[in-house]
Amino acid sequence: MGDRYYSTSTAFLESLAEAGIRYMFANLGSDHPGLIEALAQARAEGHRADLPELIVCPHETVALSAAHAYAAVSGEPQAVLVHVDSGTQNLGGAVNNASRGRVPVLIFAGSAPFTIEGELPGSRNEFIHWIQDVHDQRGILRNYTKYDNEIRTGRNVKQLVQRALQIARSEPAGPVYLVGPREVMEEQIEPQVADPAQYTPVAPAALSPDLVAEIAGALARARHPLVVTGYLGRDPDAVAKLVALSDLLAVPVLESAPHYVNFPASHPMHVGYQWTTADQNAVLAEADVILAIDSDVPWIYVTSKPAPDAEIYGIDIDPLKSQMPMWHIPARRYAAANSRLALAQITGYLRDHGLADPDAVAKRRTDVTARHDAQRAARDLREQPEDGVITPQYLTACVRDTLVGEDALFLSEAITNYEVVAEHLRASRPGMLISSGGGSLGWAGGGAVGAKLAAPDRTVVCLVGDGSYLFGVPSSAQWVARRYGTPALTVIYNNRGWRAPKNSALAVHPKGAAAEADDFNVSFEPAADLPGIAAAAGAAFAANVTYPAELPGVLKEALAAVHDGRSAVVAAHLPGV
Repeated sequence: MGDRYYSTSTAFLESLAEAGIRYMFANLGSDHPGLIEALAQARAEGHRADLPELIVCPHETVALSAAHAYAAVSGEPQAVLVHVDSGTQNLGGAVNNASRGRVPVLIFAGSAPFTIEGELPGSRNEFIHWIQDVHDQRGILRNYTKYDNEIRTGRNVKQLVQRALQIARSEPAGPVYLVGPREVMEEQIEPQVADPAQYTPVAPAALSPDLVAEIAGALARARHPLVVTGYLGRDPDAVAKLVALSDLLAVPVLESAPHYVNFPASHPMHVGYQWTTADQNAVLAEADVILAIDSDVPWIYVTSKPAPDAEIYGIDIDPLKSQMPMWHIPARRYAAANSRLALAQITGYLRDHGLADPDAVAKRRTDVTARHDAQRAARDLREQPEDGVITPQYLTACVRDTLVGEDALFLSEAITNYEVVAEHLRASRPGMLISSGGGSLGWAGGGAVGAKLAAPDRTVVCLVGDGSYLFGVPSSAQWVARRYGTPALTVIYNNRGWRAPKNSALAVHPKGAAAEADDFNVSFEPAADLPGIAAAAGAAFAANVTYPAELPGVLKEALAAVHDGRSAVVAAHLPGV
C-alpha cells in the first residue's frame, strides 16, 4: 500500500468520471465521510477537476429530478448521492419518474455501518447509525430500478459501477441503485482499473425481415393507416424517420400521452394529442391498420379505442411492458426493436418495392391535411381570454408568443393541462419539449437545473401546475438554481387546487354526492404566494398575474430576468378548481 490516500470512495468517484459522468447531484449524510474525504483529497492533490462536480441539493427529489432531466436532454446518465434508508425513501416519486421515463441514472446511498466496537474505520459512532439500520434497504427502490447491488469491497468497485451503468444505459434504460456501508467505503486499497469500453450498452435491435415486409404491406394497403406514439422522440433522430414514413404514405400520426416531441405539431399529418379523454378519438376509431410504436398508453379502452377489426402492430423497446403487471393491446405482432431502426427499415422496404399507391396516398394526404388544418383553426379560437379571465389556452399562447425566436427547452408538468400545453405550444422541433414520463409530481423544479446544465445555451422554461410546483420543493430547487447558475423561467398554471383528483372523482361518480355539493377536498385556498417562495430562496423574479392584459408584459419581464442570469417564476391565476 502506497503513502497516497486511496480508498473505495476514491475508486468509486474515479469510476464515475471514467464513465463520462459530469455531475453528482448530492444530499450528503453521515454515511458519506469517505466520499467527502476523497473529494477533499483530490482537491488537495490538484486533480479535483478530474472527478465529477458535486451539486449540493437540499432535497433528494430535486437531486434525482435534475439527473433525470439531464439524461433526458443529453442521453447521458448522471449520478445521485443520497443518505442511507431515509435519503433513499426521500427520493419518493422521483424514482418512479426515472423508471417510467426510461432515463439512465446511477443512485448511490451509504448504508448503516455493520461494526459497532470500532473494529474497522467507519464503525458506528453516532446514535443515528442504529436507527437507520433496516432489513432490506435496497428493497426500498427495487420496484423501480433495473439493478441493485451492494459494494462489499473496494477491490472490484470499478467493475461494479461500470456494470451498473451498462445496465442503466441499455434499453429500456432506467435507474440503478448501489449501496455501500461506511466501513467498505473507507477501505484503503490499491488503485483500481476497469475499462469502460468493455461495458458499453447493448446495441439497438432491428426488426426481422419478415416482420418488416408484413408491417410495410399492411400500411401500404390500408385505407386509413395510423401511427400512435408516446415517447419515440426521446431519440430525436427517430422523429425524422417517422416523418419520412408519414410523408411517403400520408400516414397520420396521433400522439398519445406523449412526453417528448414525437412528430412536428406543424406537420399536416399531425392529427392531435390524447391524454385522459372522455370522448372517442375519431381518427383512432377510423383506423384500419395501426402501428403503435414507443407508446405506453396508446389508448384507453373505456373511453377511446380502435375498431374491433383494426390490424394492430406493436413496436417498442419493451413491447410487453414487463414492469407493468397489467398491460395489453390486441396486436397481431409484437417486436422488441429500436424505433429509429425499425422505421427506417419499413420506409426503405416500401420504397424499394414500390408499394405506395399514388392515388390513394394523394387522396389521404388531402383529407388528413384538411383535418389537421381544422384542428388548428379550432384551437386558435380558444386562445382568447374569457371575460377578463386567464384561460390555460390563452396562457400557453402567451408563453409561446413570448418565446418566439428563442432556442427554448420546455419542461411540461401541467398535469390536467398537459393536452392544452401540447396543443397550443405547437412544439415542432425534436427535443423542444419533454415531461417526466412518470406518475409522480414535482419533477420540473429540479429538472430545470439538470436541463440547463445539459443545455447551457438554451432557455429552459417550466410549465407547471400549482400542485406540481409545490411537490417539487421549490425552496430547494430555486436555491440550487441560484447557487449553480442555472436560471429558468417557470410559469405556474395556478388554479389553486388539485384538479386531477376532482376530475377522477367526477369520472367515476358524475352524479354523486361530491359532484352535487362540489365537495372534493382539493382546494388550496387561501391562495399562497407561490412565486414568493422562489424570490425568498433563489432571489428569483417573482410575479402573480390575475388579468389577461398584464400577462404578455410580465412574461417579457420574466424572460429578460432569465437572460440576465436570474430565475423567474410567474403564477397566472386561472379559474379555480
